[in-house]
Amino acid sequence: MNQEQMRAACALLYRNWSQGTRIDALPPELRPLDRMEGYGVQAFIEGYSGQKLFGWKIAATSISGQAHIGVDGPLAGRLLAECVIEDGGTCVLGNNLMKVAELEFAFRMAQDLPPRNAPYRQDEVLDRVATLHPAIEIPDSRYNRYESAGLAQLIADNACAHRFVLGAAAAPDWRRLDLAARKPRALVDGAVKETGLGANVLGDPRIALTWLVNELSRHGLTLHGQQVVTTGTCIKPAAISEGNRIDGDFGVLGRVSVTIG
Repeated sequence: MNQEQMRAACALLYRNWSQGTRIDALPPELRPLDRMEGYGVQAFIEGYSGQKLFGWKIAATSISGQAHIGVDGPLAGRLLAECVIEDGGTCVLGNNLMKVAELEFAFRMAQDLPPRNAPYRQDEVLDRVATLHPAIEIPDSRYNRYESAGLAQLIADNACAHRFVLGAAAAPDWRRLDLAARKPRALVDGAVKETGLGANVLGDPRIALTWLVNELSRHGLTLHGQQVVTTGTCIKPAAISEGNRIDGDFGVLGRVSVTIG
């Protein structure tokens, strides 16, 4: 794909996103064929935002999640600032196809991590983390059958990014905790709907964060200080509908909530 094809593919996907409509697939001439072309399409979405990029999301960080959408590894997507909902705020469900909420461990960075030849080690990445936060993602897709769209088209579709809620920062002693062993609970209207496990996220949310840094590095991208990385769902996605209140209880790491409008 050339740059104009990538730009046109992103424009088509963004138009459907903003209008709440969907397509079966990108036209053959605008369809990315691999991970690199998928990210090339995705990159143009930043041009539709009037603010600095809020951060990044990771999709398919669990084996079950990868199986559900037919991919063999995680995918990265961009979090636009306009799509971030204040903790305790309202998310309009609208024509959302997926209709699920996901609990996620999110990290805010303190320093840049620019591209380099050698992979970043986990300790190097964690040294550049400012804070850990509980978070809720409400994903969506611009494809009618996202489960069969394939890896490249899903990356082009911004890895199913949609709405995102960031909770307050956890106490600094989170660094002493075993995040893989944490068991966040998703409550829908006050009742526990799903219980998760940090290990569901590539074995540990810190492993997932390191994966994201190196995925960006491989594609010549910098993870910037102040950007947020949400590391993928640690629960089975919880079904939601209009009127629901979703609470993410992360125990000593805090809580985060959103109302579905």
